[in-house]
Amino acid sequence: MGSDFKSIPLIDISPLVEKIDDPNMANDKDLLQVVRMLDDACREAGFFYVKGHGIAESLMKEVRDVTQKFFQLPYEEKLKIKMTPQSGYRGYQRVGENVTKGKPDMHEAIDCYTPIEPGQFGDLAKPMEGSNLWPKYPSNFDSLLENYINLLRDLSRKIMRGIALALGGPVDAFEGKTAGDPFWVCRLIGYPVSTDIPEEQRTDTGCGAHTDYGLLTLVNQDDDICALEVRNKSGEWIYAKPLPGTFVCNIGDMLKVWSNGIYQPTLHRVVNNSPRYRVSVAFFYESNFDAAVEPVEFCRERTGGFAKYEKVVYGEHLVQKVLTNFVM
Repeated sequence: MGSDFKSIPLIDISPLVEKIDDPNMANDKDLLQVVRMLDDACREAGFFYVKGHGIAESLMKEVRDVTQKFFQLPYEEKLKIKMTPQSGYRGYQRVGENVTKGKPDMHEAIDCYTPIEPGQFGDLAKPMEGSNLWPKYPSNFDSLLENYINLLRDLSRKIMRGIALALGGPVDAFEGKTAGDPFWVCRLIGYPVSTDIPEEQRTDTGCGAHTDYGLLTLVNQDDDICALEVRNKSGEWIYAKPLPGTFVCNIGDMLKVWSNGIYQPTLHRVVNNSPRYRVSVAFFYESNFDAAVEPVEFCRERTGGFAKYEKVVYGEHLVQKVLTNFVM
C-alpha cells in the first residue's frame, strides 16, 4: 500500500537463492526471514535492493561497460540497429524517442524482448514479432547480454518464488499459466549530460514518472551517480542511491493485479543532474505473454473476498504501452 519511507530497504537474499528450490526449504529460518523482509519491502516501498544474489559484480560492471561503449559510437553506427515497427519495436532509440505520459524522455536506449516467432501468439503479439537487434560493436555484446539475461531470468524466478511465499501462497504460485514461461524485457539505457542535449529538445527528466508493466524489475545502475528517484506516500522523491554489487528491484502492475492490491507498484523517475553520462540496465521479468492476469483466490480471501481489479491480458497491456511510448 506504500508508506512514507525515507530510504529503500536492503535485503541479503543469499538464503533464498541457495534454498528456494529445495523441497525441504519450508522450515528454513534464514529463508523465511528473507521472505518476511520481501513482504515488508513490497508493502512499504514497492522497492528494495538485493545483495547475495549470486551474479558476479564484475559481470554487472561488464554489462554496463559494453552498454556505455555502444552509446559512445557515432550516431550513424547506432542507427544500424534502429528501432522501427518493422523490427518489432526492438533496437536503438535516440534521445527523445521514448515518451512517458506524453513527454519525451532524455535518454537513448536499446530495447530487447523475448523473441517472438510469427504467429506464435496470433494477432496478440503481431506488432512485437521478431528477434533482437544486436550491435556488431562491441563484438562480445550479444553473447554477453544473452548470458546475463539468462542469469537474471533465473534470479527473478527465485525472487518471485519468495514473493509467492510472502503473499501466503505456494512457492510455485507464479508458475504454470501465470509465469511458467515468463516474457522478459531488457532495456539498456544511457542518460546524457543535460547540457549535451540541444536546448530546444531538452526536458527536465531522463525518464518521466511511471510504474513498470510486469511482475518484477531488476536494475543494474552505475555505482556513483544518483539519478533514480522513488516517490513515497507523501509525494517526496527518495533517491535509490547506488549500492555497488546490488540490484535495485521494484514490483510492477501485473503483481498489483495478481495480489489484489496487497502489493502496489511505486512511481519512479530518473533525473540525471550529474555532469557525467549515466548508464542503467533494466531487466523486466513479466508473466507469460498471453497470460490473463487476475486477482488470485488466496489474495482475494485476504482482501475482502472480491476482486478489486479486472482481468488483464499481459500481452495486450504491453503492446498498448509500447505503442504509446514510441515516437518515430
